[in-house]
Parts: sequence; C-alpha cells; structure tokens
Amino acid sequence: MIPDIEKTIIDTLNLLRINYDYIFTTGGIGPTHDDITAESVSKAFGLKYEIHKEAFKILESYYKAGEFNEGRQKMIWMPNNANLILNPTSGAPGFNVENVFCLPGVPSILKSMLGGLTNSIVGGEPILSLTISLKTVESEIANSLTKVQNDNLDVEIGSYPFFQAGKLGVSIVIRSEDQSKINNCNSQILEFVNKKKIEIVLR
Repeated sequence: MIPDIEKTIIDTLNLLRINYDYIFTTGGIGPTHDDITAESVSKAFGLKYEIHKEAFKILESYYKAGEFNEGRQKMIWMPNNANLILNPTSGAPGFNVENVFCLPGVPSILKSMLGGLTNSIVGGEPILSLTISLKTVESEIANSLTKVQNDNLDVEIGSYPFFQAGKLGVSIVIRSEDQSKINNCNSQILEFVNKKKIEIVLR
C-alpha cells in the first residue's frame, strides 16, 4: 500500500510497470481532494490530463439532472486516450493506460468491474497444487524436505504448521503448472515420510 502522494505514486508506477505484465491500482479515482491517482498516472506516462469525452457521456446520463456536480465531474478527468473500464455498479468508470489498470477502492464495486477486463488480460497457465498433511513438526522433516526442494527447483514447496484437535502437524504444499512435476515431488516426499514412519492425516 502506498500513500496519496503524487511523487510516490509516479515513482512506484514507473518502477513496477516495466518489470511486471500488469499493474492494478485500487482507490484514488473518486471525487475528493485526495483522489489523485488519475492525474499521477498521467504524469507517470507523460500524458495530458484531460476530460475523457466518453466517460463524460456515461456519467452525464447516469446521474439525474443537476446531480452531475463539480465533484463528480472530477471522475471524468483521465490520461489522454485512456481506455475505459466500465462500472456496472456505480457508473464511474475506471481506466487503463498500457499495462496499468486503475480501479476503485470499494471492494464490491471493484469486483463488479473485473469481468470487463476479460479481453484485456492474457492469463498464464493455472497453478496446480497438492497438500500433504503430516502428524509431525517441521524440524523432523526439514532436512528431507530441503533435499526434495533442491532436487526440484522449478517446483514451489512450502511447509505450514497447523494445530488441530490438540495436536501439532505440518502441511506440505506442492505447487507447479505441471502435474507430473507435482506427482514426482509427492513420490519423493512420501518416500521419506514412510521411512520416518510419519503419520499422514486428513484435513
């Protein structure tokens, strides 16, 4: 989370947008004095900050006569040629410039707008996972689990202690895009689990 400080927003965006496929901002595009995200995005990209004509038409028709006041008109100021993200809940659209997507901060409104991004974002392969829960402590499996991880560096393996029915345990979570790699790690983990005679528990 970053504060509503123009330089911080600009510097953060310029750092992140060149290193990541997509950047999402939430909040700061409303009608109040501290809603400075749109203007800051304009400056980050070196674009003119201006009234978006399509956004103007949307909000002009959304509000009753006389309700589209000066404060609400602040929500139609955006970077030049920004692409709108339609808002089915409260009218005021979000926008994107290149790989930066600016959305409102209210969770329910943000959620309602995500469907409109379907054609704008290319998804990656789904991350698959498998969880093995054991009646043990992390120190008992640490060395063996480290060896499995070192032998499978392209698979993410995490261990997470839990407390259930008065007993300690550890859940091992294996994550990868490739099911065969998960299966391979699973076999290696079960091998040392069986050798150590550690009980597998259902959660």
